[in-house]
Amino acid sequence: MNQNSLGSVSPLLEAVLAQLSAWLPKPAPMPDWDTHYAWRWVRRGQQGGLEALPFSSVTRFDDLHGIEDQRIRFDQNMRQFLKGFPANHVLLSGARGCGKSSLVKAALQAYLAEGLRVIEVDKAGLAELPDILALIRERSERFVLFCDDLSFEAADLAWTSLKSLLDGSLSAPAGNVLVVATSNRRHLMPDLHSDNTGTRHEGDEIHPAEAIEEKISLSDRFGLWLSFYAMDQMVYLQIAEHWATELGAPPVLEEQSIFRHEALQWALMRGSRSGRSANQFARDWAGRKGLVKN
Repeated sequence: MNQNSLGSVSPLLEAVLAQLSAWLPKPAPMPDWDTHYAWRWVRRGQQGGLEALPFSSVTRFDDLHGIEDQRIRFDQNMRQFLKGFPANHVLLSGARGCGKSSLVKAALQAYLAEGLRVIEVDKAGLAELPDILALIRERSERFVLFCDDLSFEAADLAWTSLKSLLDGSLSAPAGNVLVVATSNRRHLMPDLHSDNTGTRHEGDEIHPAEAIEEKISLSDRFGLWLSFYAMDQMVYLQIAEHWATELGAPPVLEEQSIFRHEALQWALMRGSRSGRSANQFARDWAGRKGLVKN
């Protein structure tokens, strides 16, 4: 190819490269930890990055009724972590809607001024935990990696990355990172009838007892287990009354019998007596009272 041909091809290549660069993913901007306190790890195409979440939670520790023991132990562990003292990764397991996720929101509300930040990571993002840690390892803030509603099927491999982060990696764990996971399963993995076959061997597994131990070992790496249970009727009603007042409804005492009857009917229709259903009923009650007032 002569010099003239090269000169004519070069502008064409430059034009093609310019078009391709427009389609390539842009480098993710560095997070502004001073402006945003809650983040979510997201993947767009082949690139993952942190997406800022608008944090406007008004949930406080004092709003969490019926789980006082869990709240005290969670807060104690969180304060140890924030002060740089030894603290445990936390597994919050049990009944739905009883305040597991609310504990994390309340902690961020209480301690964001002390440098607490929360990064939400779903199951699909667990494989990219090394990338997340690389962004925050040298930061002065204290980070909670929040895995909400976490569970794994038997064939999932994403749990291996989480297991390595908790304490199984050769690299030193990041001292400014605490993992908090919520799940309806204490062991995070499904419990199968085939796991209880005793000495009977099924399939290709030569050492079935070791496979069972491998499943249990993931949750065992969380040093602090806090269990949540379905609440009794009086606690449910107390929570509903608390939130109705917080949401601006007139004093419940004026219509307490009606309020309690409707609150219990609400729980019956929802099939759940929990802090979440109590809050949802209180919102409905306060909203209706607001319409009547206006």
